[in-house]
Amino acid sequence: MNRFVFLQGQERMPFYLKEIKEALAAKQSVIVLFSDIKEIERAKEQIQKSLGVEAFVSFRKQVDELQSWGKIRQAEYCVVLGSRSSIFSPVNNLGLVIIDSEDNSVYKQEQVPHYHAREVALMRAQIAGAKIVLGSRCLSLESFYLAQKEKLKFEIIPPQAAYPLVKVIDLRRLAYSERKSKSILSKFLADAISATLAEKGKILVVINRTGFATVAACHNCGVSLKCPRCNINLVFHFEEDKLKCHHCNFKLEVPKICPSCNAGYIKYSGLGTEKVESEIARIFPQASIKILNEQKAGADFSSADIMISTPAVAKQEGVLDFDLVAVLAIDNSLNRVDFRASEKTFSLLLGLINLTSKKVIIQSANANHYCFQALIKNEPELFYKEELKQRKQLNFAPFKHMILLKIRGADLEKVKKASADLFQRLNNIKTASMKMLALNPGSPPKLRGNFYYQILMRASSAEKASHFLKLHLKDWHYSGIIVTVDVDPV
Repeated sequence: MNRFVFLQGQERMPFYLKEIKEALAAKQSVIVLFSDIKEIERAKEQIQKSLGVEAFVSFRKQVDELQSWGKIRQAEYCVVLGSRSSIFSPVNNLGLVIIDSEDNSVYKQEQVPHYHAREVALMRAQIAGAKIVLGSRCLSLESFYLAQKEKLKFEIIPPQAAYPLVKVIDLRRLAYSERKSKSILSKFLADAISATLAEKGKILVVINRTGFATVAACHNCGVSLKCPRCNINLVFHFEEDKLKCHHCNFKLEVPKICPSCNAGYIKYSGLGTEKVESEIARIFPQASIKILNEQKAGADFSSADIMISTPAVAKQEGVLDFDLVAVLAIDNSLNRVDFRASEKTFSLLLGLINLTSKKVIIQSANANHYCFQALIKNEPELFYKEELKQRKQLNFAPFKHMILLKIRGADLEKVKKASADLFQRLNNIKTASMKMLALNPGSPPKLRGNFYYQILMRASSAEKASHFLKLHLKDWHYSGIIVTVDVDPV
């Protein structure tokens, strides 16, 4: 029987160790997947220390991967730790599969083949009759739905720390004087920071964007500076004094004049960690403020009164327990053109809530959203039920399968023409199991020198979608154009 476990908080490993010990006692193999390499290394040490077992560590890019798989194949039973591709490890007597942070998008392969490690794990567990444990602080909607649908065991292990007070500030209801000031901090949040500083407390301010400004544009002609390889806006990083592409790492020296019209003023707008630091330093000049990012990982931030970070880096090992966590510009995440936007935002915020047992303040122009209400009440099921209701009404996953055809090539006009031709071809085929939804430029529309278009389709089942596309794509060819199929993109 499959076992689904909802582990909210940071205390997942003791549960895993108990499950691994039981499987090994029955002479069964175990595969454990982690979303982060550091987590794999920590798990290896803990298994060795607690169970006295040397686990195999499997990385896709290891030079000795084939040799490692050979040893796994020869073992009667063993423990394998690894990332996404480790789910294919050729173990004997598979008895247990554990996926930690199973809602993490890294388990979906971006390159062909676009498999999801969770789906492969479910298949392997079913074939082998093995138990499967899905651990996460925020279970994916697909897993929650499947657990309810199949009436599988659903277990909630609450965090050991106390749940903090969660307050959402409605930016639409600010006083006129606050709106006029255009400060990134509401008066309520600024007062909370001031009170926490007065009590010598630690503060974390989170914004989901790095850099100083997310758009650099000419004040005269309005042309924005874009990456030549990806055609997306370059982000200005004040500390490095460079414009950077966050997709391909292209860097550009900050121009003194506009490269389009030669005007002498480039305007920087948008909000990033560096700009937040500048604004908070202006409001609280006596506070010690530091930015936590990947480049500074491992540095000592214990002396900082206020730390500024993105959500991903704030969750790294060694981050302090904060007295106040403030979340800015969360609507950028909630309002993305992505039917999973609410789910991703809920997961992001739940991770930040784990960083404090005292107070969380979130600023949003959509304060009544069910995502926030579930967090305020500490009732995740409220979110899941409402999100499932919305998805069902709109025929989105997990009730239907979304199919993304990605069309790419070096010639933009050829990509446009091929995409329109393919969309028209498939749209003319009448079938109840498939529906063409949209033809749009890719996101981003250009990446590493290739232009992208995408066709979004909806299918009643993955099997029917596979049959439909194999039948109607086998004779379709376009010179210089590559088409890939992604089922249930994340």
